[in-house]
Amino acid sequence: MADIKATLKALIIDTLDLEDISPEDIIDNEPLFGDGLGLDSIDALELGLAIKKTFDVKIEANSEKTKEHFYSIDNLVKFIEQN
Repeated sequence: MADIKATLKALIIDTLDLEDISPEDIIDNEPLFGDGLGLDSIDALELGLAIKKTFDVKIEANSEKTKEHFYSIDNLVKFIEQN
């Protein structure tokens, strides 16, 4: 699980060109969007594609479950491990 978290954090930073953020700055259980890391819907699309490629998981674009999965690093790790 720690490897997936580290990979996800690096993927977020690289995919979204977040130059001022290090993996340590991304808190595992804090929101990735809005008040948390501050990502937006465009970021979600880019990140979704990167996760799909990297981890070979199927992501449903318009699903409420997808919003839950993308809430935090912890939720994304659970989603990836289940798929």
